[in-house]
Amino acid sequence: MARYWNEEIECMSREDMKKLQSERLVKQVKHVYENVPYYKKLMDEKGVTPDDIKGIEDLHKLPFLTKADLREAYPYGLLAKPLSDCVRIQSTSGTTGKRVVAFYTQNDIELWEDCCARAIVAVGGTNEDVCQVCYGYGLFTGGPGLNGGSHKVGCLTLPMSSGNTERQIQFMMDLGSTILCCTPSYAAYIGETLKEMGYKPEDNKLKAGIFGAEPWTEEMRREIEKSLGIKAYDIYGLTETSGPGVAFECEAQTGMHINEDNFIAEIIDPETGEVLPEGSKGELVFTSITKEAFPLLRYRTRDICVLSREKCSCGRTLVKMSKPMGRSDDMMIIRGVNVFPSQIETVLIEQGYSPNYLIEVDRVANVDTLDISVEMNADQLSDTVKDIQKKESELVAAIKTILGINPKVHLVSPKSIARSEGKAVRVVDKRKLHD
Repeated sequence: MARYWNEEIECMSREDMKKLQSERLVKQVKHVYENVPYYKKLMDEKGVTPDDIKGIEDLHKLPFLTKADLREAYPYGLLAKPLSDCVRIQSTSGTTGKRVVAFYTQNDIELWEDCCARAIVAVGGTNEDVCQVCYGYGLFTGGPGLNGGSHKVGCLTLPMSSGNTERQIQFMMDLGSTILCCTPSYAAYIGETLKEMGYKPEDNKLKAGIFGAEPWTEEMRREIEKSLGIKAYDIYGLTETSGPGVAFECEAQTGMHINEDNFIAEIIDPETGEVLPEGSKGELVFTSITKEAFPLLRYRTRDICVLSREKCSCGRTLVKMSKPMGRSDDMMIIRGVNVFPSQIETVLIEQGYSPNYLIEVDRVANVDTLDISVEMNADQLSDTVKDIQKKESELVAAIKTILGINPKVHLVSPKSIARSEGKAVRVVDKRKLHD
């Protein structure tokens, strides 16, 4: 069985990759400078010209791009190709403001689907597989990206999109799906629904899942693997850089390999913008070196992670990024303490609760409040009020140990927290509504 989609690239020596990246970067900077007035202005303001960029060692000289720039330049301000060369757009959900619209030439789509094909092969996918894609189709990048990658590998592709879980399960069982692609929260929901329908994990033919588009913990991975009887793999991407497939997990499940022939990754200090040494924890920055229509140079993702070049057992030499450990912009500061939802999720699953929870932050009489609603398991329903209160107190203590602040915990009945078929809403910060 093939272990790589493109062995020459995925196992390329560091020296050759740096050379390839440098050649592509020099060409890309010239392309952007000559065709994107918005970015030319940023470069001119910083006193940088394409002649100053001779290789990846000069990358730090270029200005950053942020989501604020994308909103300001909306819709066509960062377009680097004539519209007549563009064949598609994809877009973000626009939950935090104006939508981000990304443009693609046919070649951009080919390269993106190639990256997704690498992810599918890395989890053991071949043309013998049945790949069920339950990410949303349409403007969201998840469905189209994995759909295209699955086609390239030659899998029988089920373009299910999200929702209609009963139909998802019918097709999964009838057609013998072997690879499942969706958000981790939806994978957990499918696992839960299968159990309710009387299926055991061994009743399905699934062997692997490719899950991304939202943060998830190692504990949640183990829960999904157990409920579906699979190995669960992470995938990473952003609409701004193409979509899923920027980075993907291999059989080692110890971080995601970045497709470095298309994207140069840096880690910076989110406060100062200074490039940090390898192995440091900081904000992830990407430069697209092969995109034609919408090439972003030094785009600040706001995701906090670590890059590693430790040798991987899978044989790939592509640098690995850790799971994002939170974000530099949506981290909650509660009573002066930095809080990431993933910290709370880890405690809940370690204590034996489901990953269905809702964190509500508010400000009452100038004091921040932290309320966490957590679904009980079915076998806890018979507990007395006293037993439930005891369990809530135990959770409060466990969360306080991790965060250093006291939350309020409410154990609620199973299925009482709304399920999401797309990205799960885990946090409601009501302070933003008051401010």
